[in-house]
Amino acid sequence: MEEITTAAIDNHHEIIQSIDTVWVALCGAIIFLMEGGFALLEAGFVRSKNAMSIIGKVMIDISFGGLAFYTVGFGIAYGASNGWFAFDYGIMEGDLGLGLTVSNNLFWFIQLGFAIASISIVSGAVAERMKVWPYVLFVVIFCAFMYPLAANWVWNPNGWLAQRGFNDFAGSAAVHAMGGFAALAAAIVLGPRIGKYVNGELIAIPGHNLPLAAIGGFILWFGWFGFNPGSTLAAVGNWELIGTVVVNTFLASAAGGVATMIYTYFKYGQIDVTMVINGVLAGLVAVTAGCNVVDANSAIIIGLIAGTIVDIAVVEIDNLEIDDPVGAIAVHGVNGLFGTIAVGLFATDGGLFFGGGFSLLLTQTIGVVVIGAFSFIITYIILTIMKKTIGIRVSREEESAGIDAVSFGVEAYTIFE
Repeated sequence: MEEITTAAIDNHHEIIQSIDTVWVALCGAIIFLMEGGFALLEAGFVRSKNAMSIIGKVMIDISFGGLAFYTVGFGIAYGASNGWFAFDYGIMEGDLGLGLTVSNNLFWFIQLGFAIASISIVSGAVAERMKVWPYVLFVVIFCAFMYPLAANWVWNPNGWLAQRGFNDFAGSAAVHAMGGFAALAAAIVLGPRIGKYVNGELIAIPGHNLPLAAIGGFILWFGWFGFNPGSTLAAVGNWELIGTVVVNTFLASAAGGVATMIYTYFKYGQIDVTMVINGVLAGLVAVTAGCNVVDANSAIIIGLIAGTIVDIAVVEIDNLEIDDPVGAIAVHGVNGLFGTIAVGLFATDGGLFFGGGFSLLLTQTIGVVVIGAFSFIITYIILTIMKKTIGIRVSREEESAGIDAVSFGVEAYTIFE
């Protein structure tokens, strides 16, 4: 009887592990597809002469960033932490302290998607003017050291923010604010594109293929339904949580789009579809931290606020003469900041608006401010050093001609039939 019981328990565990493995593998693959969304969105929002350079940079994010995250990044994020950092390499064996029911290898793969998503935020903000190889160097540094430190603080069970009860379910802070504030620093150090600001006047540089950008936006929207629900890291026993996360993710994104439609219509007299794309993404970014702990009505409110904030932020960033061709800073940086703080307001257990006081709000605010400041300062220092040594910006002639033809030897569109 004891042997039968033991066998039944082992079989039960095997079934759980098998189901959870399929769930996490599918979500990991969907998250990986988001890189295609980044590539198309960013390519559509830049001029045709630089479209292939954006594709190239996203390929760099995946390839160089992925190898860097494998070699040391994952170990820094999920190794034995002292609260601030860990030292390990490769994919560690043994229990990571996370209660996983999937292999460490599969857990690494889904975390890879988060790491390369964060650096891909930066690729849009530096579009049309950054050299290729300096960008490669920054990608390696970001994925090997910078992003993993933030992940350690937030998701390592011994991380200082995790110990404080910081709630960043799928990365409004660790992924989006981390990437968004790095993008802000990069755009400042690089400077604006030629002709973007002339004698204090803003000159619009429209993207060359807005339907392409829209397709990229839809792919990212789809990918978020791997990004957020996949952060459960298990399907068995999480059926209610997964449903909550999916609903909140959709409602916030839809509300973000609605808010931007209304805002641009009454502000400019027309609906700006390009901003609606960013409004949807802003809603997604903002709800990502708290999609596990807010209710559906709060998710809608978060999305409405995010969809409005992104419109205002894009204009204000432009007014500061910070050139961000795709709106990455406003979407990911500003709304990563807002969404993380919103957990302290809207969480049904501990949120200020639900009788929880200021404790969670303070923790959320401290966490995202530290992550954003860390990302901004380190990126600014690294790129400034690179700027003064190896150089980070293409020549004026290359920028005018287009990076595709000069640096990559291929153009997005050919005149030959």
